[in-house]
Amino acid sequence: MVRIIVRKFLEVFLFMLFITFVSFIFIRLAPGDPVLTILNADELSVSQEQVEALRTEMGFDKPVIVQYGHWLLHFIQVDFGKSFVTGQEVMSMILTALPATVELAAGAICVMLFVAIPLGSLSALYRDSWIDKISRLLSIIGAAIPSFWLGLIFIDLFGVRLSWFPIMGRDGFLSLVLPSITLGLAISSVYVRLLRSSLLDSLSQEFIRAARARGLSEGRIFLFHAFRHSISPVITVFGVSLGSLIGGVVVIEVLFAYPGVGKLIVDAIRQRDYPLIQGYILIMAIIVFIVNTCVDLSYRYLNPEMKMKEMESK
Repeated sequence: MVRIIVRKFLEVFLFMLFITFVSFIFIRLAPGDPVLTILNADELSVSQEQVEALRTEMGFDKPVIVQYGHWLLHFIQVDFGKSFVTGQEVMSMILTALPATVELAAGAICVMLFVAIPLGSLSALYRDSWIDKISRLLSIIGAAIPSFWLGLIFIDLFGVRLSWFPIMGRDGFLSLVLPSITLGLAISSVYVRLLRSSLLDSLSQEFIRAARARGLSEGRIFLFHAFRHSISPVITVFGVSLGSLIGGVVVIEVLFAYPGVGKLIVDAIRQRDYPLIQGYILIMAIIVFIVNTCVDLSYRYLNPEMKMKEMESK
């Protein structure tokens, strides 16, 4: 396990070095000038001398590779810099907004589990029945509907017409309901089909027939043998699709004006706030690394075959 963690750290170090360099370059190649945004040049009369003076003060007159080296030196010292727009520490801004995003992601995952596990399990247990057909139809519809469109329907129906839930901001549990359901339903369709396929494969294995031959109950066979065997691919796909979940959180936060990291980064992109954008990319890379590491470790625990192969290789 220690060897796996060390290897992962080396991989993520090289990956983060690459992703920070590429993102640093592409952010600065994007249209727009943060200097003009800071000076509010669209509304105020600004001289060229003021623009050049601020550009020199912020280091934009230097080559991009020099700017990257300067930023990387500060990053090694755990200093992500200050926002061009607010002047606040980037790390402080991200950590302030992160709990809201974690709440939304956790709520969406709970909705996904609540939907995917029952539908996927029933669809596999009652293959080709009306339950299976309805489950597959719902998963296809869920995959076809964009999350923002589903969110707009929920806003109109449950927020405007029925007034059951607030549709903007973060003010208690009720504010979390509609965004969580919207994102959870959007991602659950993939896991319904994946769990169904994995369970059907597990139920056809020899160890299931052996368990039935030993006289074990169907419930015990399903929970402790088939389901445990089939959950490994689902967890693996979750680690791989974490980027899609993060992207979905960004869309939902903007749609519901939810004050999380996603809305923060969209505002930063619009305002050309380079330090905040770069800090967001790094924080998300670290989160993806941590989740993927946990997924790898849990996969080895849940999949006895992999553990036996590792022991044999030693």
